[in-house]
Amino acid sequence: MIELEKLLKLGGTKRDIIFLAVSAIALVISILDLVPLPVDAAWVAIILCGIPIIFEAMIGLVTSFDIKADVLVSIALIASVMIGEDFAAGEVAFIMQLGALLENLTVSKARAGIDKLIHLTPQTARRIIGETQQIIPAKDVKVGNLLRVLPGETIPVDGIITVGQTSINQAVMTGESLPVDKAAGDEVSSGTVNQFGSFDMKAVKVGEDSSIQRMVRLVQSADAGKAKIVGVADRWATWIVFFALSSAALTWLISGEMIRAVTILVVFCPCALVLATPTAIMASIGNATKYGFLVKEGDALERLSKVNTITFDKTGTVTYGSPKVTAIYSFLPEISLDEIYAYTASAEARSEHPLGKAVVRCYRSEKKSEPKTTEKFQMLPGRGVRAETYNKEIVAGNLELMSDLNIIIDKQQIAKATDHIEIGCTIIYLAIDRKMAGFLALADTLRKEAPEMIEQVMKAGVKTVLLTGDHESAAKHIASQLHIQEVYANCLPEDKLKFIDNCQRQNEPVCMIGDGINDAPALKKSFVGIAMGGIGSDAAVNAADIALVNDDIKEIPHLLNLSKKMMVTIHYNLTFSMILNFFAIILAMTGILNPVVGALVHNAGSVFVIINSALLLKWRK
Repeated sequence: MIELEKLLKLGGTKRDIIFLAVSAIALVISILDLVPLPVDAAWVAIILCGIPIIFEAMIGLVTSFDIKADVLVSIALIASVMIGEDFAAGEVAFIMQLGALLENLTVSKARAGIDKLIHLTPQTARRIIGETQQIIPAKDVKVGNLLRVLPGETIPVDGIITVGQTSINQAVMTGESLPVDKAAGDEVSSGTVNQFGSFDMKAVKVGEDSSIQRMVRLVQSADAGKAKIVGVADRWATWIVFFALSSAALTWLISGEMIRAVTILVVFCPCALVLATPTAIMASIGNATKYGFLVKEGDALERLSKVNTITFDKTGTVTYGSPKVTAIYSFLPEISLDEIYAYTASAEARSEHPLGKAVVRCYRSEKKSEPKTTEKFQMLPGRGVRAETYNKEIVAGNLELMSDLNIIIDKQQIAKATDHIEIGCTIIYLAIDRKMAGFLALADTLRKEAPEMIEQVMKAGVKTVLLTGDHESAAKHIASQLHIQEVYANCLPEDKLKFIDNCQRQNEPVCMIGDGINDAPALKKSFVGIAMGGIGSDAAVNAADIALVNDDIKEIPHLLNLSKKMMVTIHYNLTFSMILNFFAIILAMTGILNPVVGALVHNAGSVFVIINSALLLKWRK
């Protein structure tokens, strides 16, 4: 049976398309009698399309007694051939294989999300032994080992800094784009990146206990626990087979006419039932593509229609994911706000720190000019910068840097900065000639389309939740602007995963929308995962069911409404096909329909299904 399964899969989708094309030509030749042949041309369709169906039905029955729609199709095919109705057999086989092809085209491609995460795992570590350094495989690091991490290197294991100051990019774990300053005594996690300054650290969690390995396991476990929706035709297949065989047997016994029984089997074939779902899904995927959505999972839209909660990541999802200067303050009457801005931009002009780059980028954008070049420049990892420009000594950085240089900042000045910190801003303090002069506040800014999008999502009857790795003040500030009532801050990947798991245990299907590597486990675990395709990480995009290619979140309400409309269309398709089949069976029982006419009548339902589904291509609420 295993060898037979492998044989049936040879050639894949290309083979199926070729077989269907050849079968369609053969059926046209058969019904119009275009070419004189020793046998009916419909046998081409029976062999190319029908035999694979029969074999797949046999495999399902023998290996696991799995009764699917192809069991009834196989019975109808064999019965039609036995009484000489070759065209009816070929037509049914063709329609069923067309439905199977459409369904296969909506199935997701293999995803590489876990591989992307594994590639983030550091391969080597720099172990310190006495006065020497030794490069060793990261998997050989032991708890208690002393390691050195240089600028630009990925931290190999979880640990605590013993010597040095630096800034760490923690996007892997928290999703936040801004680096975090670290000093002796602070914890660091594997997979995060050291941006400036070398430091020594003591290994605390290694191997499978490290943060990056825990995230890999979270993604694997989330994927394994994600159930797939079974096709409608296959869910009802056992009952369809039972009623079809019972009706055919009773009709044969009562009428004594085998042809009536075969006609019942032909019209009972679930062609329209099989086509109902994949045609609607294909049309909806085409619609979604026009609005920037790449639907990677065939049943993702079906699942999305059942969602009652959407959880949003903050940075890069409802915000732009890059810091901007949002406020400037001067503490000295003789120094204007423009001068504070110009001094800071000039001092940061040669900085490699993301905050320094953000200041320079914003200055260029707003002032339409370049910052003045510095005469002397010094980078102070984990603290800030010191430079000489405008014939002044400029120091720009955090409070620790001001303290180190004995620059006095009074309580009122700290209170003014704290007001901005409490709404999620990061502060760059500025001192001129060792005197506190002012500060710049930087923050990630809300996407302009986010408030309207959230409002429309809530109008659709879906609850919204903000789930972020950012600190509480920033999360609440953004949530208040969006009118999101439920907020969870300081979330690590396992926290997001736990929240989604708890919701789904309470029968609340959750859609997760995120962009970062830290969102990958939650995107995998959620009922539907949507990743920001432009700004998002490869791991997040690969873990999701749907990718938003252009990051235009304003179309998310359309996707929600489209999924619900798609399900309405599917239900209309199913209802129509079942009603049509019911009347066709009555006519078959009374002998009005023969197998060929019965196949044509019942396949009219398939044509209706395809046309009705095609209307979804241009649908918009």
